[in-house]
Amino acid sequence: MTEEVITLYQAIGGGLTVRALAQRFYELMDTLPEARRVRAVHPPSLKGSEEKFYEYLTGYLGGPPLYTDKRGHPRLRSRHFVAAIGPVERDEWLLCFRRAMDETIVNEKLREIIWPPIERLAFHMQNREQDQP
Repeated sequence: MTEEVITLYQAIGGGLTVRALAQRFYELMDTLPEARRVRAVHPPSLKGSEEKFYEYLTGYLGGPPLYTDKRGHPRLRSRHFVAAIGPVERDEWLLCFRRAMDETIVNEKLREIIWPPIERLAFHMQNREQDQP
């Protein structure tokens, strides 16, 4: 007897949920006053960022490798080095992700599984020790 392995991507609801998560994440970043610093390091339109984030999260959560198929290895830290990401930007990013995840992923246990590696990723992306004025 073989057991079927279910990915986080499948467990949270697949592409529809990941799309909703990415959309909500960027809606929050674009509208929350407490996310203004992280919003400022993004381009005026968030559509491209949202699409890349959707593609990345899809593969990251065990779905199809959309991002790598289109763009190659993510090289996230080097791709983001053009943006000043200090503790404030990191924490604002995490605030948006946490709220978006809480609003789009129904199962609390799945959110608890997803959160720690996302939090580690955000700390890894930080490229400034101090906040810039």
